[in-house]
Amino acid sequence: MNSTNLNSRHGSSAEGSENSKIYSSNAENQNSIPYAVGTMQQKLRNTENLGPSTLSIIAEAEKRGIPWRRLNDSCKILLGHGKNQQIIRATMTGKSSCIAVETVDNKYQTKNILDDAGIPVPHGSICTSIEDLEVICEELGFPLVIKPAGANHGRGVSINIQDLFSARQAFDEAKDFRSSVMVEKYVEGKDFRLLVINGKLVAAAQRQPAQVKGDGKSTIRELIDKVNADPNRGEGHLKVLTKISVDADTEKLLNQKNYTLENVPAENETVVLKSTANLSTGGTAIDVTDRVHLENRFLAERTAAFLGLDICGIDIITPDIAVPLAENNGAVIEVNAAPGFRMHLAPSEGQRRNVAAAVIDMLFPAEKPSTIPIFAITGTNGKTTVTRLLAHLAQTCGYSPGFTTTDGISVAGHEIVKGDCSGSSSAALVLADPLVDFAVLETARGGLLRAGLAFDECDVGILTNIAADHLGLKNINTLEELAEVKAAVLRSVKKDGWAVLNAQDHRCVQIANTLNCNIAYFSLETNPTVEEHLWKGGLVVTVEDGNVVVIKRNEKAIISSIQDIPLTLNGTSRCMTANILAATAAAFAYGFSATQIKEAWQTFLPGPEQTPGRMNHFTIRDFSVLVDYAHNPHGVREMQDYLSHVQASRKVGIIAAVGDRRDEDIIELAELAGQMFDQIIIRQDSSLRGRELDEMNTLMIRGLERSCRKVPYKIIPDEKEAIRFALKAAIPGDFIVALSDNYQEVIKIIKEFAPELA
Repeated sequence: MNSTNLNSRHGSSAEGSENSKIYSSNAENQNSIPYAVGTMQQKLRNTENLGPSTLSIIAEAEKRGIPWRRLNDSCKILLGHGKNQQIIRATMTGKSSCIAVETVDNKYQTKNILDDAGIPVPHGSICTSIEDLEVICEELGFPLVIKPAGANHGRGVSINIQDLFSARQAFDEAKDFRSSVMVEKYVEGKDFRLLVINGKLVAAAQRQPAQVKGDGKSTIRELIDKVNADPNRGEGHLKVLTKISVDADTEKLLNQKNYTLENVPAENETVVLKSTANLSTGGTAIDVTDRVHLENRFLAERTAAFLGLDICGIDIITPDIAVPLAENNGAVIEVNAAPGFRMHLAPSEGQRRNVAAAVIDMLFPAEKPSTIPIFAITGTNGKTTVTRLLAHLAQTCGYSPGFTTTDGISVAGHEIVKGDCSGSSSAALVLADPLVDFAVLETARGGLLRAGLAFDECDVGILTNIAADHLGLKNINTLEELAEVKAAVLRSVKKDGWAVLNAQDHRCVQIANTLNCNIAYFSLETNPTVEEHLWKGGLVVTVEDGNVVVIKRNEKAIISSIQDIPLTLNGTSRCMTANILAATAAAFAYGFSATQIKEAWQTFLPGPEQTPGRMNHFTIRDFSVLVDYAHNPHGVREMQDYLSHVQASRKVGIIAAVGDRRDEDIIELAELAGQMFDQIIIRQDSSLRGRELDEMNTLMIRGLERSCRKVPYKIIPDEKEAIRFALKAAIPGDFIVALSDNYQEVIKIIKEFAPELA
């Protein structure tokens, strides 16, 4: 049968504190959960101290379903995931040319470029001394504008200078900001800001300098206080308007009118408080986008193109923006990189302009995705192996996958971080990596409770099983509560994505009934859940006649014989077979073909390289050693099933329990060990996690006694000594099982004992 009939998406070619939205869908199901995390307060903290321009871009991204994350405590925002990411800082983007930004920072150089291009600019020159200033003033004649050659926000700018004495004062003020000072002919007219994004004019505003209007009763100081009381005004750029401050420029303008802050202006008298019309100094704006003449629109777009800016603020002085500059002696007086959006987002008068939409259109054109495929894997056991399987599949199909596990983080086949990396910060690292085009993320219970999810939505969520482990920690006391925590991963699946669940685990089935996405089940054998799901036309992966098969409706696709999949150990490892089924269901549901899956599983080999610490088998002369991570009763039961297929003169277990587990869990683990081993070495982890050594040994011995078998045991607390003792004491035909989470060190000792394995 042609397996492509069952495929849902694509073929072989690859395609395209942190911001976390936890429990990102079906939020109504979480209201009764005392330990649910990821709150609106958390999200608000992520936007703290970001200005209106940045927030407008974030809002537009959210509207389009584009994920975002603040990078550390900076103002850099990461939009999208992996290779499809884009970065902004305020209104500067990763596409902004460094050369262009440096160019416009040099106002004199900018003016010369525009002048050479035939774009009208004020006549002027640059100087560094009073002597040069006087020469330029004589050449140009008054009135003049004097400003720093590189400052912004109107700092150090003096306009309409009428005499040499005022020019010298303005020169000194400008020198406070830059050593080079520009002197230009003053242009009569109104102040306009034209905003060009991605080569197109998207908004225009007429800017008015900070001012107050008299009421015949209040002093200028009182009028300023009244204006600043407007809730829309704040410090700096945090609100749509900036509070008016009193500075040297204000005092100079008041002096020109023979005013002080204590004067009372006449009713309706306008008192201008700043020389420039910048919003950052308290100015206001009127939207004039629809009034810009086509010639002026073209001039603005041409200006941005000449300077190479993707987001460009162009300041123009002209009597009327509805008339071409060439006809009314208007001029471009300044060009700005990373211009503020406030005047366009919330003008004091006129239509609001959603200029952020143009930014998102530029960064993420209609054909460009913002995310990468995300597979999230949770459960009690099997998470790491399923994660590694899917990452291996992605890489064999041409992707550059990033994946996180309890072993570490890998990108494109290279391990970049060692250690337990199954939490949100590790997932965020992968999602922020520009080399990654496919993310496979092990998502453990502890990370979920600490920081939630690093993503809003995933394409595929996998729940391997739910069993007793970590109960009693972080207020998770029952399997029902544990199931609800792990369900967060499944509830983050996109509506058209896939949740993959274990049909043999009734708690997984209960969760499936609450989800609003496609459901796929995996199962080692048929049961009522599988039959009902198939009857409804659902997708199931199971084992039939020794083959891994995908069934949907009445169609079947055979993936491979279990005997040909090395990870299953010839079908003797139920847990590894179940992991293969889970990974197959996820891969097939997403759209990988049966051929792709088969080739990947047949090249995925159990061992320290691809499955470190998971069923790692070593043959040493005439005995065998198996190293495995099984650390809870559920995992030990799976090991017990596997050992039932192993023939050995003696089965020797090196066992330990985890100190922060419940007494009953420690006792049960030892009881199971007593049922499956002929000899036991009890060792302990280096960290007893709050327990005493004697207490741990006592619980373990109690478990052995409950096994109803008189199994000889030896207590060797140090793990390294325990391993070395077992290796030296081995007799022909022994099968030694070392249950350890420090498997790297255990394997190192084994290879030291048997150099031929190195």
